This record gives sequence, structure tokens and C-alpha cells, in this order.
Amino acid sequence: MRLSSTMINSIQSSRPNLFPVLALCMALLLSSCSLLPSWFDSMKSSHDDDEYNNWSARQFYQGAKKELLDGNYDKSVKLYEKLEARYPFDKLATQAQLEVAYAYYKKNESDSALAAVDRFIKLNPTHPQVDYAYYLKGLINYNKGRSFVDRFLPTDSSQRDPGSAREGMRDFNELINKFPHSKYAEDASKRVAAMRNNLAMYEINVADFYMRRRAYLAAARRCNEVLEKYPRTQAIPKALKIMEEAYRKLEMDDLANDAARVYALNYGEGAKQAYSEPQLELTPAEKAWDFIGLDR
Repeated sequence: MRLSSTMINSIQSSRPNLFPVLALCMALLLSSCSLLPSWFDSMKSSHDDDEYNNWSARQFYQGAKKELLDGNYDKSVKLYEKLEARYPFDKLATQAQLEVAYAYYKKNESDSALAAVDRFIKLNPTHPQVDYAYYLKGLINYNKGRSFVDRFLPTDSSQRDPGSAREGMRDFNELINKFPHSKYAEDASKRVAAMRNNLAMYEINVADFYMRRRAYLAAARRCNEVLEKYPRTQAIPKALKIMEEAYRKLEMDDLANDAARVYALNYGEGAKQAYSEPQLELTPAEKAWDFIGLDR
């Protein structure tokens, strides 16, 4: 018996369409595969939690401190944060808030370090070590703009963007004003003096750039700012010399003569400087770098 075309179409239409079923199976399989990494991560996290499950606050603190001293900053941060999370009211958790900021600083994660130290200062304004927190904040801000090369090779810091140096100087000044008898105040004062000189020399570098571009008025104005903002720094004689040269180029001889007269009075032959700006002592590598003159 031959089947009509109508009957054949009817039979074919009655057969189930397997494509949606196969597509659904494939989707479920792919979904389960994508969940495997997160499942393994959760198992790993659970294992880590089990590792520290019975740790006391002191165990967390001692473990974090050891990792910090050994230079394992990632592990140190992890343990400090677990200590604070599990024992938030323990006195060691307060200490961990400060030391985790230092661990972030050593990891070169300045934003996390600043957030941690600001949080410590806000939560513990009367803590016995809050002066160190301000000192650490100054160090973080001052070094924030330093590159890998700057950290391991002695370069001229007056060539860098002064923004971070200004922030660091502000923090050190705040430490000096709030805690004048702090054991960190003397070092902070030396750093402020050195940074003032660096900021002044930065302005001199800009003025020198203007001179080479023949923007003499801009150079003179920049040097005048050095005289006003950074008196008694080592940049003053250089500022006066550039001012004299710039005003000569502009044919403003009266102003040029004034600059020359001030220079001769204070820095000419036989003149004695009544004040010398204190500086941080140079390392042997920095002395060698300065002798070679690579920054120039």
C-alpha cells in the first residue's frame, strides 16, 4: 500500500523535535562546567578558613607580624584583616589597623595604605601611636609618586611632579604641629626641610626651561615665587641669578641690578650665610649618582 504525501507529512510532523532538547542539555552542561572554578575557589576558601578556624587573636597577630618582617606582605595583610574581622574588639585588632597600613605601604599599594592609615586616625585619635600614623601617612604620600626606578636608583627628586611631595610635607607638618615632642618629629622636620628645598628646585627647573624657551618674563616670575614661598633654601641664589639674566634679556636693567645687588650682598665673595637648610644625608649611591651627573 502506498502512502499518500498527506499521510507522510502527517507522520513526520508527529515525530518529536529533538533540537530544543539537545540545546537544553548542552546549555546545562556548559553551565555546570562554568561553575566548576567557583566551586573549587569556594572549597579552597573553606579550607583556608578551616586552617585558621581555632586561631586566637594573638596567633593571628603574631603570624601577621612574622609574615610582615619576612617580607610576605600579601600573607601579612590577609592575617591582619582576618584578625580584625574575627576579633574586632580586641586591642590587637586596633594595632592591626595600623600595621596593615604599613604592610600595604611596603606592597607599594599607596591608595590602600592611605585608606587604612586614615581609618586608623579617624577611629583612634587618642591612640598612643597615632603620631606614628601621621608619620606613616607622610611617608606614603611622599613616596606615592616614585616609580620603580626612583626607588632603587638615586634620581633627582626635584625633577618629579611635586604634588605628592606637597601632600607629604603637609602630613609631616601636621605631625610636628600636633605632636611636637613625638620621637618622629625630628625626622619629620628634616624631611620637611629637604622637601621644601626640592620644591624650590623644581620651580628653578621650570624657570630654567622658560629661559631656554626665551620666555624670560615667565622665568623671572617663577623665580620671584621661589623668593616668596621658599626663603632660606638652597634655591635662592639660583633664583636670583636667573632673575638677573631674565631681566637683562628684557632690558629691565633696574630689576636686574636689584637682583644682582641682593645676590652680591648674601652670596657674593665674603658673604656669610646665616642659615643653612638641613638635609637628609645622602647614601653612597646617591653621592655617586650626583658625582656622575646623570640627572643633568
